[in-house]
Amino acid sequence: MREITYAEAAAEALREEFRRDDRTVHLSTDAPLQLQKEFGRDRVRVTPISESAFVGAAIGLAGSGFRPVVNIRMATFMFVAMDQFINQAAKITYMFGGQARFPIVYRVSVGAGMSMAAQHSISPYSMFMNIPGIKLIIPSTPYDMKGLLKTAIRDNNPVLSFEHTALGQVKGEAPEEEYTIPFGKAALRRQGSDVTVVALANMVHVALEAARELEKEGVSVEVIDPRTLVPLDKASIRESVARTGRLVVVDEACQTGGAAAEIASVVVEDSQTFKRLRSAPVRVCAPDVPIPYSPPMEKFVLPDKQRVMAAVKEALK
Repeated sequence: MREITYAEAAAEALREEFRRDDRTVHLSTDAPLQLQKEFGRDRVRVTPISESAFVGAAIGLAGSGFRPVVNIRMATFMFVAMDQFINQAAKITYMFGGQARFPIVYRVSVGAGMSMAAQHSISPYSMFMNIPGIKLIIPSTPYDMKGLLKTAIRDNNPVLSFEHTALGQVKGEAPEEEYTIPFGKAALRRQGSDVTVVALANMVHVALEAARELEKEGVSVEVIDPRTLVPLDKASIRESVARTGRLVVVDEACQTGGAAAEIASVVVEDSQTFKRLRSAPVRVCAPDVPIPYSPPMEKFVLPDKQRVMAAVKEALK
C-alpha cells in the first residue's frame, strides 16, 4: 500500500469529500490553495482573523444546509470563540429539540515538541470532553487522519478534530480507494499480555517505542489508540485491561482533570474490570505547568519513552 504523510492524508480527505458533496464548504484564515484552485473561492473562503465570527458563521451555514469544515489552526485560537463552541454549536441541536442538525467539522492543531512556547503548545481536548453535544476525534496516523476526517465531514453533528502538530510529516499507509473509520472504535496498535497502555495522539508512537524496548526485557505490552474521545470505545479498553490486569495511560496534556483520568475511570468504575486489576492504574502526563519554550525544558516536561517504560514497570510491581 502507498504511504503518504499525515498532512497529505487530511488534504486528500478534504478533496474527496468536496467532490462527493457540493454542500461542503471551507472556512479558514488562510485557504488551502489546491482546494481553492479546484473548488473555487465560493466554497473555499478566506476569513478575517476573527475566530468568534467564523466559528459562529459555520453554525449558521450548517443550519442552512451546508457542511462547513473550519480550520482554526492552533488550538489556542479556539479560546476567543468559546461561547460559539460551548453555548451554540454544542447545544443548538438540543435547544431545537432535535428538529435541525448542524454538521460542522472544526480542525485544530494541538501538542508540543516543536518549541512553540506555552500559548501554541496546548492539548485542550479534555475541556471539550466535558461539553455534551460535540464529538471529538484525535487521529495518530495518516490512515486514521483520512478515514476519521471523512467520517467527521459526513456526520450530522459538530465534530472537533484534534491534530497533533508533530505528526504533520509522519508517513504511513493510507489506501487511495474509498474508506471511512467509524467513531467509537479504538485501534489495537500492538498486542500484549502483561500491561495495557492506552495512548493518545503522538503518544501512541512513544508508547510503541517503549513497548518495543520492553519486549527485549521480556515484558509484553498491549497498546491501544482510542482514536476518538467522544465517543470513547470503553469496551475495548476494558476488554484489554481484563486480560492484562494492568493499565497505563499516556497523554502529553496536563494531568489534572485530563483525558487520562477519564480513561482510568472507565476501568476502575466497571466492577468486573476492576476485579481483574492486579495493580493501580498509572498515568503518564505532562505536569500541571505551561509548556516551556526552551527545547531542553520542553523535553523535560513531556512524556517520553523512558517515562512510559518506568510507568509500565511500576504497574508490574
